[in-house]
Amino acid sequence: MGSASREALAKASAALSGIMAPGTGRELLAAAAQIDAAPALGAVLGDASIESAAKAQLAERVFAGAKSDARRVLVAAVSESWSNQAELVAGIEELGLRAESVVNTGLADELLAAASAIDGSHELELALGSKLSDPAAKTALVERLFAGKLSESALGVVGHLVANPRGRRVGAALRESARVAADQGGSELATVTVAGPLSAAQQNRLAELLQQSAGRPVRVTTVVDPSLIGGVRVQIGDDVIDGSVSSRLEDLRQRLAG
Repeated sequence: MGSASREALAKASAALSGIMAPGTGRELLAAAAQIDAAPALGAVLGDASIESAAKAQLAERVFAGAKSDARRVLVAAVSESWSNQAELVAGIEELGLRAESVVNTGLADELLAAASAIDGSHELELALGSKLSDPAAKTALVERLFAGKLSESALGVVGHLVANPRGRRVGAALRESARVAADQGGSELATVTVAGPLSAAQQNRLAELLQQSAGRPVRVTTVVDPSLIGGVRVQIGDDVIDGSVSSRLEDLRQRLAG
């Protein structure tokens, strides 16, 4: 996000304070999808040159059927100045994820479980990630696969992400959404990529070390990638620590070539 959008998101996030009605987050996700699908609407709501009051009134009219909490957050979002329309949509989506995690404290873990299940099936990843598939069909597939395994809250979020990929891979979108949900709950989410599975003791030790560095609780999710050969790659937010063997070999190759 551009600096203007980051500032807008930070200010709009203040509207999340207080008790949130169940379903508020999913209504915000639906609003993000609706704005993204209506270029004319998005162009107005994302235009920094238009007065905030006018954009707020438009949002109130368009989303009059939404819960009061969702409308309040939407008004707060569109009243700010965003770098562009796409970042307004991304910002409202993040606000939706944060609102949903307020009422579902286990959302991050559920999204990570869904990501692991999808990553573990090449056919499922293709079906949910295909640009040619009907969004409604992909949402229905998610509901069939995860009914009884995920909460209604998490099902709604996963369904939204597969129906509105916005250029993202399904697994990556789920993990980034889990990171946002974890952050709302006061913890960091670390994605650890390794060549082979880690033991429970190794994961716990790694979480302890990362917590010391981050200064707050860290949830560790692992991704197995044999191409790393050995070592580990850790990503927390935008920070990446790459200590994999493949990375060191590539660095050596570039030095020899130079």
